[in-house]
Amino acid sequence: MKKLFIILSLFLFFINNTVFAAEKIVKKDLKVVAQDGFALHAVFEYPNIKGQKSFSTVVLLHSLGYSSEWWETLPQKLLDKGYAVLMIDLRGNGNSVYNATLTRVSWKSMTNKAYAKYPDDVIQVIEYVKKENARKAFFNNWAVVGSDIGASTAILSSSKIKEKPKTLVLLSPVVKTKGLFVPVKLAELGKVDIFSISGTNDLDSQNAQDYLSKFAQAEFTTYTSPANSTGMLLLKNDPELSTLIAEWIHQYLK
Repeated sequence: MKKLFIILSLFLFFINNTVFAAEKIVKKDLKVVAQDGFALHAVFEYPNIKGQKSFSTVVLLHSLGYSSEWWETLPQKLLDKGYAVLMIDLRGNGNSVYNATLTRVSWKSMTNKAYAKYPDDVIQVIEYVKKENARKAFFNNWAVVGSDIGASTAILSSSKIKEKPKTLVLLSPVVKTKGLFVPVKLAELGKVDIFSISGTNDLDSQNAQDYLSKFAQAEFTTYTSPANSTGMLLLKNDPELSTLIAEWIHQYLK
């Protein structure tokens, strides 16, 4: 079993080193039309490594009210290790704000019925990337990082995908938010190891971790960041956290 002390050891070893040193990053801005016509935006990046045709992929799902621009150094840490990164703006957030009639929609005015579409939105973007970037994105060996509602979406979407991710990383997880209830679907993930992170004074997330761990069918490792923050702000206020997450994922995708 992969234990947290292994991660901490790796972190100390790799803090000034990376597995790959890419000379250039290829970046693609994607527009994917959801089943109901909503325009979804995503960014797909991968390192330009000579001779490498495809890359194991890490999907990043942000916090409510944020966007893919808030991941701090985590995308670069993953790119440096030779992984592709798919950052999805969830509907109503970031650049995913226009419905089928080109009316601007904010997460602030969305109903639970709209939030219920998050998992299928993510799956549709992944399927688009698999089709349009089949020679670069590799989803037989992949991982997901999600923050608060993004963590819930990571669990729900992964439970519906046939080829499960190798691991999930959850920042400030919740049991239920905006109608998205995750414990049962977490159990349906089967043998997928979870790395769950909360802030030092975030008792809500810590309680959620305790509850969710009872449904996990594989390892459920928790970590308390010294930052007194929640969600994506953990990455901003605890700069070492991106390295820690990248090392955790590297155990599974290397």
